[in-house]
Amino acid sequence: MAVLNAGQLTLADMSKRLGPDGKVDPIAELLSQQNEILEDIVWKEANQPTSHVVTIRTGLPAVYWRQYNAGVPTSKSTTAQITEPCAMLEARSHIDAKLLTLNGNSAAFRLSEESPFIEAMNQEMTGKIFNGNVAADAKTFSGLATRYSLVSAGNGNNVIKAGGSGSDNASIYLIVWGEQTAFMTFPKGSRAGLSSRDLGEESVQDGSGNWYQAARSLYQWDAGLVVKDWRYVVRIANIDVSDWIGVTGTQATSAVTNLIKLMMRAIARIPNFSMGRAAFYANRSIQEGLMIQALDKSSNALGIQPALSQFGQNINQLTFMGIPVRGVDQLGIAETLVP
Repeated sequence: MAVLNAGQLTLADMSKRLGPDGKVDPIAELLSQQNEILEDIVWKEANQPTSHVVTIRTGLPAVYWRQYNAGVPTSKSTTAQITEPCAMLEARSHIDAKLLTLNGNSAAFRLSEESPFIEAMNQEMTGKIFNGNVAADAKTFSGLATRYSLVSAGNGNNVIKAGGSGSDNASIYLIVWGEQTAFMTFPKGSRAGLSSRDLGEESVQDGSGNWYQAARSLYQWDAGLVVKDWRYVVRIANIDVSDWIGVTGTQATSAVTNLIKLMMRAIARIPNFSMGRAAFYANRSIQEGLMIQALDKSSNALGIQPALSQFGQNINQLTFMGIPVRGVDQLGIAETLVP
C-alpha cells in the first residue's frame, strides 16, 4: 500500500524539525510509543490562530462534447468552506521539590513522574479523534463517529453496517491520512503536539491544607481534526463483539456481514491509496480476533509482518491486505447503533 509522502509529517517528524538538535522530543516519543495512531496521523499548521478554514469541493464542473463551428457553455465546480476548531487540552502537575533534589537526573525523573499526565492527555486526545462531539461539548472537536453516523448522510456510502443489533457493538475505521484527505491541525504560529512548560517551584497545599514546595509543570495540547475529503475515511459500524469472538451469527465466516468481507468492501471504497498513509483502527477485542485468524492462516488477506517503527524499533505488525491494523483502546464495545 501507499507510503506517506515526504511532505506529510507525523508528530515525531514535526518534533525533529522543530527541535534545536534535530532529535525526537522525549514527550513526542513517549506519546507515539503509548499510542499507535500517532505513527500515522499527518499534522498540519492551521491557517487561523484558533481554527482551520478548509475549502471542500462539493461538485464537479459540467463538461460537454463539442462539434465544429459550435461552442460550449461555461461551467464551474462548486465548493464550500468549513471552519474546523482547534481545541485546547491542558493538565497541571505538582512534584515535591525534595524528590527532585534526591534524584541524580532530575529531568529524567521529572518526566517519569509526570508520564501519567502525558498518557491521560494522550488517551483523551485519541478518544476525541473518534468520539468527539461539539454538540455535546463545545470545548472539543467533532470526531469520526460523529461525522460518520448515518448511512443516509452525504458520506453514508462510507458507513458500512456489520449487522449487530445488541448492546456490545464496535466499529473499525479505515483512514488514509494526508494533507488532501484527513489530517490533524495545530494553531497557527504554535508547535505540533503536546508541549511542556516548567512553571518553577512554588508553595502549594496538600489535601489537608498543609504547605510544601513543589515543582510545577503545565502540559498543553491544542489540536483539531479536518476531514478534507470524506471518501478517504470508512467506518464499519455495528460489529457485534460477541458474534465476532464466537465466530457466530453476524460474524460467522459465511455471513455477508463478516468483518473480513466488510474490510474488503472498505478498501474498495477508497479512491486512491497513494494520497496518503492508510491504516485500520480497531479496539483490542477486534484486533485480537484478527491476530488469531492471521496466525491460523484462516484468511490469506491477514498477516503479521516484521516492521520498523519511526523510532527504529523492530515490531511485528498486523496487516490486512498490506494495510496496518492498529489497536485503539478508546474504541469501545458499547457503541450506539448506527441506524
